[in-house]
Amino acid sequence: MRRRTPAEVRYDADAAGSGTVYYLCPDDDKPSGGIRVIYRHVDLLNAAGVGAAVLHERPGFRVGWFGNETRVLAARDVTLGRDDLLVVPEYYGPGLGSLPAGARKVIFNQNAYSTFAEVPFAGTGAGAPYAGVPGIEALLTVSQDNAALLRYAFPQFPVHVARVVVDERVFHPGSVPAGRRIGYMPRRRAGEQEQLLHILRGRGVLDGWELAPIDGMSEAQTAEALRACAVFLSFSEREGFGLPPAEAMASGAYVVGFTGLGGRDFFDPAFCTPVAEADLLAFAIAVEAALARHAVDPAVLASAGQAASKHVLSQYHEDGLRADLLDFYGGLRR
Repeated sequence: MRRRTPAEVRYDADAAGSGTVYYLCPDDDKPSGGIRVIYRHVDLLNAAGVGAAVLHERPGFRVGWFGNETRVLAARDVTLGRDDLLVVPEYYGPGLGSLPAGARKVIFNQNAYSTFAEVPFAGTGAGAPYAGVPGIEALLTVSQDNAALLRYAFPQFPVHVARVVVDERVFHPGSVPAGRRIGYMPRRRAGEQEQLLHILRGRGVLDGWELAPIDGMSEAQTAEALRACAVFLSFSEREGFGLPPAEAMASGAYVVGFTGLGGRDFFDPAFCTPVAEADLLAFAIAVEAALARHAVDPAVLASAGQAASKHVLSQYHEDGLRADLLDFYGGLRR
């Protein structure tokens, strides 16, 4: 619970402030799509002339698993004024009461399915964790799927979407055809992965294919690994968006597997194979079918991968996110 309590932030009701957008962010240097998104928001806002900064708890802390020159400050060194905005990740839902009551707040909910984590039903009131928290002006999220859930759960708050970015400079198809490799993220739904791989191996489906677990890599290393995979297995689960399968698509891989719900925004059967949530049999059948298609004509899957890449990169880009952010914060800034 201590980790779910945000860093202490001061507020001065007598100060106007500079109209800066401050994003609270956990001090965590493990690869995390959510933290990458926060840093990107701050970079794009500053580049567009809107003052913004990431607030970490420890002085001098900066995420280092991807290259950045993002404006980063220690929360203890900042005093918010009336015109400033404090953007709070959904991760801190249980600790929202520790934030200064007078500060204007935006809840940046990157995973609506985690909204109630560590927020017990017993002992909390209707609309928890957001109802009754002073200063919340809007909710911001990352997919239409999550926006629909948040609007239903919290009808008293306006909900806006700021799209996720899949960086074309990093994630893009390779110049040579991918090999007979199957990529996947081993930390996601590990138990179901084991079952699926047992089934596929037992049927001989994996013969001649290399399994390529992708874990603990930098952003650039992840992109390079994805480009080498003809097929990517998605084990997304209750996601805000689901970056791994989107990045795999952008890299030209043919994606098979779970949408994680948030991925319903971009899992199009025209160029991938979505599988019903938790349906292990359907997942195994879909993988076997995809690999059989590859055996007959590898170009068929490669063509679908190229189509997926074109779609993802045309929808989830920095220009679009910049427009989303300026539209959202333009309506809130004083």
